[in-house]
Amino acid sequence: MPPADTESREQFEPAPQGTHRLERMSGIVDDSVVINHDEANSAITDAPPNLSDISAIVDGLAADLWPVNKMIHDNPELGFQEVIAHQTLTSFMRSKTGWKVFPSAYGMATAWVAEFDTRRKGPVVSFNVEMAQSRGKGSDVWDACGRRLVTLLDCATDASVNPAWDMLIATKGGGGKIKLLEAGAYKDHQVDISLMSHPVIVNDCALMRTAAYTAFTVEYFGREAHAAVNPWQGINALDALITAYNALSVLRQQTMPGDVIQGNITNGGVRPNVIHAYTAGNFVVRADTQARLEELKKQVDACFQAGATATGATLKMTPTQSYADHVPNRVLGDVYRRYFNMMSPPHLIPENDDIGEIRGRVMASTDQGNISYAMPSLHAGFSIPPGPGGNGPHNPEFAGAAGTKVAFERSLRVAKALTGVAVDVLTQNGLLEKVKNEWKRDIQQSSKIVPAAPHQHDVSLGMNNFGTFV
Repeated sequence: MPPADTESREQFEPAPQGTHRLERMSGIVDDSVVINHDEANSAITDAPPNLSDISAIVDGLAADLWPVNKMIHDNPELGFQEVIAHQTLTSFMRSKTGWKVFPSAYGMATAWVAEFDTRRKGPVVSFNVEMAQSRGKGSDVWDACGRRLVTLLDCATDASVNPAWDMLIATKGGGGKIKLLEAGAYKDHQVDISLMSHPVIVNDCALMRTAAYTAFTVEYFGREAHAAVNPWQGINALDALITAYNALSVLRQQTMPGDVIQGNITNGGVRPNVIHAYTAGNFVVRADTQARLEELKKQVDACFQAGATATGATLKMTPTQSYADHVPNRVLGDVYRRYFNMMSPPHLIPENDDIGEIRGRVMASTDQGNISYAMPSLHAGFSIPPGPGGNGPHNPEFAGAAGTKVAFERSLRVAKALTGVAVDVLTQNGLLEKVKNEWKRDIQQSSKIVPAAPHQHDVSLGMNNFGTFV
C-alpha cells in the first residue's frame, strides 16, 4: 500500500474516550453532519441496537482510510485503467484480518474481490465499489463524479462487517458491474443483496431510482457527386442524418415525461461542394424503466430508418452500451434510512417512501441498474457541499468538493448506515425473505410499461442534482 499521509493520519487518530470527533477536527472540518454514536443513541430512544458498535468500528477505521482517500483522489484514473486505486485498495483490504483478496478478478486487470467467510451458512452481502474518474476537457482527468467517496465508504463498510459476504469492485464508464455479472462473479459468491452509494450536492436519499439507458452509433452511407455539376448522381448521407435528427425532434412532442433522447453529429461530411457519402453520430435514449426504453427505442429506430428511406442512404446502427434502470428495494431503504437518521438531526431522509423516491429519482444512468434486476439492490445518495459554483457531479468543482474532509466525514456516516443494513440482513430472521419478496414484486412491476408521473420539481421535495453517471 502507498505510504500513508502522516499529517492527515494524525488528524484522524482516535480521540480520548468521550471526545467528539469534531473537536479533534477543529479548524479542519466545517459544519460536518456526522455526530458521535453515543449522542445518536442517547437522543433517539429506538436507535438500532448495533448502531453504537458500528459507529465505533467505522470511526476507528478513519485514520487508515484517510490516506487511502487521498491517494485515490490525488491520482485520478480512467475506467479499466485504475492501477493505483487497485493497488491501494487491495493492499488496504489485505491488511484487515480474515479477508481474502483476489486482485485482477474475472478477466479484468483492475477489478478485484475481497471475501470474508465465516464458514457458517447465511446470507451474502455484496458492496459494489467504483474507482474510476471522469475525463474533462483535453487530457484532464478528475474525480468529477465522487467515485473516490464511493470507494472510500464501501471500504469502510467492508472492513467493519465480519459475516459471510463479498465485496466486488468494478469501474466507471464501461459497465464494469455488468461485466462482473456476466462473468458469474455474483453467482459464484451466491450474493443475496447488493449495496452501494453515490455522492450528490443536495438531498440525502435512500431510494435512488435511475433511468434505463442505451447508447449507440448511427452511420449513413451514400454516394459522392459534385454538388453543383451533377448532384443527382449522389446519395446524400448528411440529408439522411439531418432528416432523422429532425424526426427525433418531432417525436419528442409525443414522448413521456421520463423519456430523454440525446445525440451529436460526429461526422457531417467532408466538403460543402460534395454530396456527402458518409455521416455519423452518437445517440442516447433514456426512459424510466427498461420496458419503456424498449418501446421508445423502436420509435427512435423508425426515425433513423426514415432518414434512410427518404434519401436512399444505407443505415447502420451499432449499440455501444446499455444500462437498466435501477430499481431500489424499499425494505433495504427503510433499514438504511433508520440507521442514517439516527446519527444526526440535519440532513434527514423523509420517512415517506413515496417522497423518498421522488427525491431519489434522477435521469442519470448506472450499471448498478442491471444488478438491481438480478438481485435486491440499494443505491443510496448522500449530500456533500458543492464547489464554489454549486455544480454537481461531472464537473471539476465537484471533484474538488469530493476531496474535502467534510465529504470524507459524510461518507463515513453513509458507511455506518450501509453497515447497519448488512448487519440487519445477516442477523435478523425473516428480513432477507421480506427483501426478496419486495424485489420480486418490484421487478414484475418494472417490466410493465406504465406512463410515469411528471418529474415534479417542487422545491419542498428537492429533486436531486446528481448530474449524470453516464
